[in-house]
Amino acid sequence: MARIHWCGTGLSAVPGLRRLIETGRDVTVWNRTPEKAREAVGDLTDRIEAFSRDALAAQLSAGDVVVSMLPADWHVPLAELCLETGAHFISSSYIAPEMRALDDRARDAGLCLVNEVGLDPGIDHAMAHWLVADYKASDAFDPANSVSFTSYCGGIPKHPNPFRYKFSWSPLGVLKALKSPSRSIAGGAELNVDRPWDALSSFTAPLPEPETFEVYPNRDSLPFMKDYGFGADWIVEQFVRGTLRLGGWSDAWADVFREIEAMEDGPEAEARLKEMSDRFWAENAYEEGEPDRVVLFVTLKAARDGVAVYHKTYAMDAWGDESGNAMARLVSIPVSLAVEAVLAGEIAPGVSAVPSDPELVARWMKMVGRLAQHLEVVDHLAG
Repeated sequence: MARIHWCGTGLSAVPGLRRLIETGRDVTVWNRTPEKAREAVGDLTDRIEAFSRDALAAQLSAGDVVVSMLPADWHVPLAELCLETGAHFISSSYIAPEMRALDDRARDAGLCLVNEVGLDPGIDHAMAHWLVADYKASDAFDPANSVSFTSYCGGIPKHPNPFRYKFSWSPLGVLKALKSPSRSIAGGAELNVDRPWDALSSFTAPLPEPETFEVYPNRDSLPFMKDYGFGADWIVEQFVRGTLRLGGWSDAWADVFREIEAMEDGPEAEARLKEMSDRFWAENAYEEGEPDRVVLFVTLKAARDGVAVYHKTYAMDAWGDESGNAMARLVSIPVSLAVEAVLAGEIAPGVSAVPSDPELVARWMKMVGRLAQHLEVVDHLAG
């Protein structure tokens, strides 16, 4: 039997790991601090090892699966180790260029290097694949239509605080992300933004009780048009993958934005970001047992002569409960589904993200429906 080597037992990793162990899979757990892994899954298994590349390599066999829930700089080295040993690789992170460069080697070796199978990226991709397939199969489909696509995801506090945000782990990553540019399409033209606060807008979510959030573009959205099956000849008025925050977030963070904008790169800026991160962690971390909330809305709209002919939103709202943290289960359980799909031969060799196969999408979204308190496809043109 192929063995699963699950590397990393941080907050976002545990529910999916426990699911694989509880369903009888052959799992070895690797963590840089074995004691922390024992706290997370020691009630289920004693197969817990101290992580290092060499120790992992010594136990890898052809056909095994390595799951990396470690920091992103470990993903490519572990994927390369998998190629050397004939093992498959899975992570929830975005596909880095260095990972993409391994595609030919993986295909030639018949190995799967699967990424972007968490929440965002992950569940959002599955929703997008479903909507595009549904639109193409509908009577409304016409390449001459103008198309708008938005995908907004956010981890927010279930019980709002004055800062309009809470942290499950170090705020440093959130602060650094505020320094990152983005690329999207707005008004039919490419939109390049240096800082998120330069492209803030509002979004009213189609929940049972409609709620308005603040949203902004994130990273480079444009490559995902091809990934989602948009035709090269489609007229795209809007295409954005972005981040969602509670209403009032931009006002609460205004001083943070001003300070970050004034920063120049260098050691002093890094030290100041670390100082800010420590303060935010002390002031705005989740309390023990406090519920988090995760919201995700993916919308596809097509119009002909200015009139909408297709308009649907895949909407999800989830929050922490007695079963645990919402973010953790929505990141790690899809990873466990990807492990099962690889072992079942349902994902093609090569470097890939969430598969677009309708059967897999339907199965994964059925699981998401059990993980979230609210999940539905809203047809804005119905009745």
